[in-house]
Amino acid sequence: MPTSPTPSPRRPVRSQARRTLLTFAGAASLVLGAVAAPAAALDGSSADDVETSDNVTHVANFPKPSPVDNTNSDLAFTGDYAISGNYDGFVIYDISTPESPKIVSTVLCEGGQGDVTVSGDLLYFSVDYPRAGEECGAAQSSPADPNAFEGMRIFDISDKSAPKYVSAVRTDCGSHTNTLVPGKDGETDYIYVSSYAPSDRYPNCQTPHDKITIIEVDKNDPASAAIVNEPVLFPDGGNHDQPGLLRPTEGCHDLTSYPSKDIAAGACMGDGILMDISDPVNPVVTERVRDENFAFWHSATFTNDATTVLFHDELGGGGAATCNERIGPQRGADAIYSLKGGKLDFEGYYKLPRHQTNAENCVAHNGSLIPVPGQNFFVQAWYQGGVSIIDFNDPSDPKEIGYFDRGPVNEDRLVSGGSWSAYYYNGYIYSNEIARGFDVLKVDDRRLKPAEKVTYEEFNPQSQPRYKPGR
Repeated sequence: MPTSPTPSPRRPVRSQARRTLLTFAGAASLVLGAVAAPAAALDGSSADDVETSDNVTHVANFPKPSPVDNTNSDLAFTGDYAISGNYDGFVIYDISTPESPKIVSTVLCEGGQGDVTVSGDLLYFSVDYPRAGEECGAAQSSPADPNAFEGMRIFDISDKSAPKYVSAVRTDCGSHTNTLVPGKDGETDYIYVSSYAPSDRYPNCQTPHDKITIIEVDKNDPASAAIVNEPVLFPDGGNHDQPGLLRPTEGCHDLTSYPSKDIAAGACMGDGILMDISDPVNPVVTERVRDENFAFWHSATFTNDATTVLFHDELGGGGAATCNERIGPQRGADAIYSLKGGKLDFEGYYKLPRHQTNAENCVAHNGSLIPVPGQNFFVQAWYQGGVSIIDFNDPSDPKEIGYFDRGPVNEDRLVSGGSWSAYYYNGYIYSNEIARGFDVLKVDDRRLKPAEKVTYEEFNPQSQPRYKPGR
């Protein structure tokens, strides 16, 4: 899960320009039903200068729908649906026919980034730009306002055509990203909230901010959701002194849990960490690593057997052109670590091998495993570097084996765009494009064929499932 294209998440990206049109459950929100216009069917070469490797086909694109047409962000999946986060709210797509996705509903609920996680009939939605109130439609506010709201909103999505706002939980510094840790009783969810950019000028986001926030949700009574702990992960303050950091360690940017193995990996600006989450209310940091080439530890992914971890560096905060010869292959890259005996050992870097222009923001971003049992393949978003498919079975020598890449949004100057998130789900790759909408890709590669036998009923990439053949 990413930073915003502009480096500081504490500043709203634009003024409140819209008013809500529908009110329900005491909260204002705009909900639109199914959109009649279908996605465009594509053949791999479209008018917007798409290029793909021979094993990738671009099968569909759906432009961002109004009024949820700000910056696209992360994705979550449940059954035949993909949920697309956006700085203005979220969109639910019917992907039962992946080549022709259809919009089921759009929800206008502004609050910045809009990181999304799904759990059964519940949707957890991050708010990291301050609002005047908890409900959808609340006006833009200021982080200097002690009454401003930032944190988590919870929706009931049992009816995908009419999501309902349920409740909200205020968290310090808001929620830039959120990570699901399902309770072992099957009736409780724990949401790990990551946030950062504190300031003594902000009453709800004071320094030091070396913690995360844990929210407990009773799935049978989500309106009662509340904070149960705010564990300090960096009692020594974390990494503040390394030259070249985009931000010092101040909490975490994103966490990835692996619930079946009771572990989590954290990307925390200046530090990469491992945690024991066997007691989900009281996670314990067990390992920390740093890298002189990393400017911003952004996100992480485990291999299925949890013997390797990929950490991703968002050099330039997602808004810079870093996929070029001048920056080189070791900055703005993935760092691959082996995990043995609870210790992380560096193995190698992966950087997009296709140089991009100086008019294209490009850096390592959100991705997921391609679930080939016993093998290590990864699909990853690189903003305007597009989507890269990576073979990292040899962690010291990872290689690109497929790609999808558009031309620049603007050929003359850098305009933010590109793939924010790219994930493999039930036979297809889905990419959420900042500027140009929701894309569907099909990969045809004998090395990846076994993944087509792995089926998820629900998929949150930052809450990794353990897969096996035929699941």
